[in-house]
Amino acid sequence: MEATIFDIKEFGLHDGPGLRLTVFFKGCPLHCVWCHNPEGIAFGQELVRNEDACRHCGLCQRPCNHADCAQFGACVHICPDRLVKVEGELYTPERIAERVLSYREFFGERGGVTFSGGEPLMHADFIEQAIPLLDGIRFGVETCAHVPAQVFDRIMPRFHDRFVDLKHMDADIHRRLTGQDNALILRNISALKASGLPFTVRIPLIPGLTDTAENLAATADFLADAKERVQVELLPYNPMTGAKYRMIGRAYNPPFDEKQKPNADALPFLAKGIPSRVY
Repeated sequence: MEATIFDIKEFGLHDGPGLRLTVFFKGCPLHCVWCHNPEGIAFGQELVRNEDACRHCGLCQRPCNHADCAQFGACVHICPDRLVKVEGELYTPERIAERVLSYREFFGERGGVTFSGGEPLMHADFIEQAIPLLDGIRFGVETCAHVPAQVFDRIMPRFHDRFVDLKHMDADIHRRLTGQDNALILRNISALKASGLPFTVRIPLIPGLTDTAENLAATADFLADAKERVQVELLPYNPMTGAKYRMIGRAYNPPFDEKQKPNADALPFLAKGIPSRVY
């Protein structure tokens, strides 16, 4: 079994308690208009070019004899400025477990590995094969929760740390912003609330879209009955997101004002007794 991973971030401090190794899987069922990891949306490996820095020399378009280039119709090795590359690398559960275990001495009691993406639970079978190989390492997940209910219910109890994104409480707005409505997401979070497991809800604060007083209040109402087990993290929009799109040769035209300061009001959650903080 293999999965495509587009990044492995070392020594992360915001993907779970302690020091974290964060593994980013490619492939996501949502297409958020503000996506901070555009290279993680498509499933499988893909060719990307940094068009901003390209000199248009044409070398990458010439025929080559590299076996790994054939599927992309371009040479990924010849660019003199290394602006052409394959996004995503194939890993087996055994290989990713070996990588995680090599950091064991840095994790301590609270650190460990966090599976992120893209959407890691689209690779649930892969993760379930990797977990027994982690040999006492603490592990967590960052999920958008738009995955089949049977997969979500089966695998979430296995994690030590659970982070779930919740973009918007209105189904129509959610569909407009992400390409999918939120029915499945709300169902899965409701199941998590009923399970008694502790978890963290992360809300991306996108100016004028997800950070409205109405959405934050509605989210607080939805989570209130799990206030003893849930905490909320508010994540302000990163205005550097557009630069990442340009680096991989993609257009970025967000339908909101990137210069507008997001509304980072935690009061709706605190008023419901839900621990919350702004990252």
